[in-house]
Amino acid sequence: MHTIDLAYVGRGIHEELVAHVADQEGYYADEGLHVAIRDGIDWDIRRLRGAATIGLGRAVLSRLTDGIDWTMLSVNTHRPLFWFLGRPGLESLEDLRGRRLAVHAGFTAPGCFARIVLRRHGLDPDHDLTCVVRAPGDYGMDLRMLREGSIDAAYVGSTLAPEQVAEEEGLRVLAWVGDHFRIPTVGVAVDPAHHSPESPAVQGLVRANRRALATIAARPDLAVDYLASFLTRLTRDEAVRHFDTYIGPYFSADGHVDLAVAQEAVDLVAVELGVATQPAAGIYQA
Repeated sequence: MHTIDLAYVGRGIHEELVAHVADQEGYYADEGLHVAIRDGIDWDIRRLRGAATIGLGRAVLSRLTDGIDWTMLSVNTHRPLFWFLGRPGLESLEDLRGRRLAVHAGFTAPGCFARIVLRRHGLDPDHDLTCVVRAPGDYGMDLRMLREGSIDAAYVGSTLAPEQVAEEEGLRVLAWVGDHFRIPTVGVAVDPAHHSPESPAVQGLVRANRRALATIAARPDLAVDYLASFLTRLTRDEAVRHFDTYIGPYFSADGHVDLAVAQEAVDLVAVELGVATQPAAGIYQA
């Protein structure tokens, strides 16, 4: 049996759902593979290189800024699961001008994506609003800050369902990042200096990941069961709506990449980071 570490670098169904399906449905075992799913959120890039990673966004930023030849071997979705939530009175991203936004740091993948989306809506994140840097998590403190009025909006991830939270808290869903910026952000990536993409362990991991994607596409009821196990505040009907809105239509059934989408995204990320871009075809083999 082959063994490999697989690290997620963000919490929520965005990174965890597909690996969870592969694990729970026995797809890793079918490949003769022992996969240790690791919490790599606080790992530095040197430690992360020793594992396969789910976080393609972080791997792309690292490739552009650190010169590490991360190679993307399977892609789950091209639409990042992050949202902007606003207090009552805000109806669009343009309304954030002059306001306070809780958001991830710009050097992180989700923070970089947020800055790209804000710029697309005519907002300079360094001058047109006040960015309150927050670490990713369950976003409970961000919701508390919204209730207290110490921030006007928050950038949140898939540890919560935005419509359900907005309804309960009297908030507004201002935008879904996936509607405004597409990039292959989750799947399977390795650093070839540590794991050959052709090794039996890596190839087995990729096959299991793609099998889990096919299961999610073919068996939505089962996929909703797994989704609901993460988003425990949702009723069954709410979990179905969340799946039908954000997962079912947009998660790949085969793990392949759209290189045109990937190239546009890599170019935008490089501009945001102030570094040279790279050909997407050299980054993504999915």
